[in-house]
Amino acid sequence: MHLPHGEGLPLPAYQSALAAGFDLTAAVPEDAPLTIAPGTRALVPTGLAFALPEGFEAQVRPRSGLAMKHGLTVLNSPGTIDADYRGEVQVLLVNLGADSVVITRGMRIAQCVIATVTRATITVTTSLDQTARGSGGFGSTGS
Repeated sequence: MHLPHGEGLPLPAYQSALAAGFDLTAAVPEDAPLTIAPGTRALVPTGLAFALPEGFEAQVRPRSGLAMKHGLTVLNSPGTIDADYRGEVQVLLVNLGADSVVITRGMRIAQCVIATVTRATITVTTSLDQTARGSGGFGSTGS
């Protein structure tokens, strides 16, 4: 659903025949672009609200071109939009680059992947089965 401040923006679209994600665009005012200074973050509106079916989520991910060219990425990547959320989809961007980045109306700022969700049943146990890896954590399988 387009929210009032998203009117006039194109619907999200896949940019290639086999793209996994569709692009989300910035719904900032035409006359008030948003500047993200180096080392800072901003919550960017998309002007969209989703109604996902039960058993699905939307994952908000960085766009590789923005990350490579400007150091702009999604701070809580991937951001999750739950099936029962009905508010505006917003993107938390952070500028890890050396220069300010200007976000303009309609700029493609992130991509969104729709994925199935498997919910676990949480139970308490007194022991775990043994594996070859055991409790080896960070760096335990090599560099």
